[in-house]
Amino acid sequence: MNNKVDLHIHTTASDGSDSPRVLAGNIKKAGIGLFSVTDHDTISGALAMEPLVPEGVRFVRGIEFSCADPAGKCHILGYGYDPDHPAFRAALAEGRQLRLAKMALRIEALARDHGIVLTEGELQWVMSHESPGKPHLGQVLMDRGLAPTLDRAIQGYLRDVPGRDRIDAKTAVEAITAAGGFPVWAHPLGGEGEKRLTPERFSRLLQALLGYGIRGMECWYSRYSMADVDFLLEQADRHGLTVTGGSDYHGTNKQDLPLGRLNTDGAPWTVDTDALYGIICK
Repeated sequence: MNNKVDLHIHTTASDGSDSPRVLAGNIKKAGIGLFSVTDHDTISGALAMEPLVPEGVRFVRGIEFSCADPAGKCHILGYGYDPDHPAFRAALAEGRQLRLAKMALRIEALARDHGIVLTEGELQWVMSHESPGKPHLGQVLMDRGLAPTLDRAIQGYLRDVPGRDRIDAKTAVEAITAAGGFPVWAHPLGGEGEKRLTPERFSRLLQALLGYGIRGMECWYSRYSMADVDFLLEQADRHGLTVTGGSDYHGTNKQDLPLGRLNTDGAPWTVDTDALYGIICK
């Protein structure tokens, strides 16, 4: 079996540009042997992918919960869960409610602080997404010519809007576990567009997540150097955590992030995909 792995991928169900069908074709072209769809706070993309998986490729049902904790913000990946488990459904519902409430605040802030009022068509397009967020509003701003890139749109217009939009990390980890899934700390040193964690913040978050029952760590990540990867591998080994890896692929919404990229140095990850699949799907 192909041992190329990518366990962190987004589709149009959240803020990626590939539909599940298009992604399936791109997975095959990229030679990925084991992958997961991990859209933000929604499982619709993962469920849509299940009948589309290319022959000879293994797929793991996934999600990425946006989370908050007294120790700091984080993202929790969940793999192999029962999508109908009550605790898991409750976490999904809470995440969606918070996301929609924060979206309303962002739309209000655009009008109040920048004089930008969405048209009815723009509003319908943004809210048509299963998991609407800053990237969708950013696309509207780009379409209007108000920002040259998605990052500039977000940084210039959509940062620092007050209001909670993340579920508790404890809730996410426990809901994934209750649903028979495997919870993993995503990009533990900080993700795309996020401030890098200091050693102190990393340690505090790690201890908190270990207390909640986290079982894996995304040590291999597209934006991390091999020095970062090696540090995380040592931490995972020290704390008995399963090592995972993902690109955080968003299609054309992040054009410099191809499928299967797991570090900035181009180093390969030699992993037993059969063993990894068995761990995160049991």
